[in-house]
Amino acid sequence: MKLIRDAVWQRMDLEMMQQTLTVILAGGRGSRLEPLTRDRAKPAVPIGGCYRIIDFVLSNCLNSGMRRVLMLTQYKAQSLDRHIQLAWTNYFCRELGEFIDVVPPQQRIDDNWYQGTADAVYQNIYAIERELPEYVVILAGDHLYKMNYRTMVDFHRRKGADVTVGALRVNRQEAHQFGVMQVDADDRLLEFQEKPEHPQATLDNPEVCLASMGIYVFNTRFLFERLCDDATDLNSSHDFGKNIIPGAIADSNVLAFPFTDENRKSDAYWRDVGTIEAYYEANMDLVNVDPQLNLYDSQWPVRSFRPQLPPPKFVFGSDGRSTRQGVAMDSIICQGAIISGGSVMRSVIGAGCRVNSYAQIEDSILFDDVEVGRHSRIRRAIIDKGVRIPPEMEIGYDPVADAERGLTVTDSGLVVIARGELIRTQDAVSTFV
Repeated sequence: MKLIRDAVWQRMDLEMMQQTLTVILAGGRGSRLEPLTRDRAKPAVPIGGCYRIIDFVLSNCLNSGMRRVLMLTQYKAQSLDRHIQLAWTNYFCRELGEFIDVVPPQQRIDDNWYQGTADAVYQNIYAIERELPEYVVILAGDHLYKMNYRTMVDFHRRKGADVTVGALRVNRQEAHQFGVMQVDADDRLLEFQEKPEHPQATLDNPEVCLASMGIYVFNTRFLFERLCDDATDLNSSHDFGKNIIPGAIADSNVLAFPFTDENRKSDAYWRDVGTIEAYYEANMDLVNVDPQLNLYDSQWPVRSFRPQLPPPKFVFGSDGRSTRQGVAMDSIICQGAIISGGSVMRSVIGAGCRVNSYAQIEDSILFDDVEVGRHSRIRRAIIDKGVRIPPEMEIGYDPVADAERGLTVTDSGLVVIARGELIRTQDAVSTFV
């Protein structure tokens, strides 16, 4: 009897996923991540050595059985589009009705770029309608977390909701960065404030607020009606958090779904890596002995593109007479990297990097194909793809000197080197290519 019941539920889950369309919003500028977003969209920024930010949301979709995906892009989307083609198209079979389509702005409705998150979906309403979904799941493409969206869609369907909002408990001090919700005992939204100056705490804990994750499940017909009404409102910001959700609370069944973490850690993990400091901290957490974000969980894998490169290599061991050692401790070293007589501590080293003899890398993030010259010292730095660090260069030790070279130095002292920048030494100017 149990086998029959399980088979029925599996059949219902499959049908529910086939009736669901996923829309990923991946068109944000990511201006707070500059200069890393100078040449790429925020979801395409590398993280953890061999991943892109977008890989976490797409892995959630795949692991949740959601295989009908529209990804809406806008700014500097070439790198993101190329990554999707290399890493993700093989996981979706068009003949079985599965797809991941990258959709740039088409200006089918008017001549404007996307004016907000709701407007981005509204301008692609024809593409959504063509798939005839019963439910539409809307996701942001620039957050790090693990979540089974199927449970949220099932919650939405069972509760008979018009729209369901993913909800995360956050400290009250941080809540001003989010949409903050008040709910009743049945999870129905009573109030929604987008990034309030004075967030209202939950009833059970004065130090905690219920924040929106930017994840929504809509009944398709309800979504279309609200988007069309919003499009004609000249006073609207055309945003889900500012307009669509608050407007629906008064006359519709709007529910909050508590975040269910698939990360299998004691604390729920969800990160918005929207600033340089937040991005840096998320990477540095990964090199800890027991990182908060588990990348090694075979039950909920995070997928990405793996270039055909040889394994990482460490050369020149200690002979007792020289400090020339190729060594890495508490670090992530990606394929194709060569630690050639240099040392790496608490750092993320991307694919194809080379750290030459006597160089020292500490607490830093190197994107793919970075080369560090002999005797150079790098500390608390983020170095973009393809950069060549000249020999005997020091970065991250003197903020004034780094700023005088034209490098980006944050208030906390992080140094960021983008592709194509120039670095001035005492004797020459070296080009980062």
